[in-house]
Amino acid sequence: MIFVTVGAQMPFDRLIGTVDAWAGSRGRRDVFAQIGTTPLIPSHIEWTPSIDPDEYRERILAARVVVGHAGMGTIISALQAGKPVIVLPRLGALRETRNDHQVATARYWGEHASVTAAADERELVRQLDEIDALGSQPKITPRASDEMIEALRSFIAEPAKPSGLTGSPELA
Repeated sequence: MIFVTVGAQMPFDRLIGTVDAWAGSRGRRDVFAQIGTTPLIPSHIEWTPSIDPDEYRERILAARVVVGHAGMGTIISALQAGKPVIVLPRLGALRETRNDHQVATARYWGEHASVTAAADERELVRQLDEIDALGSQPKITPRASDEMIEALRSFIAEPAKPSGLTGSPELA
């Protein structure tokens, strides 16, 4: 199953419309989408406006691939489940979000082996056409590594260092 999610805050019709058209043109019947509250009615995929957190986790775990907006919740949930994820960032210019923070998120995470970032709808369709070649991925842990935690502890416990300013007459 391909699980498509737009997140909990708002619909993302550009993503859902693209996936719905792709599924219809390719005869795919294995797509389920959480689409948000929107007048858009997909005709080629199963869908629901919203799902509760337990069903969301179940859908992620049952999916072969997760497709969604470039939200951190979607990305982290898929990676924790060991699922490959394809993201299409919402764009501020299209009023899909307040700004282009998802573009930066997609660019950053697109360098991760388990995340594929589409810049636009055409690229998303190309990536969807290759979806059956995607395999399971190593799961990420839900907590920071012991090394990261120790580094943070050391940083927090370290006394503050002088800023480099001196008591010289020039600064007085």
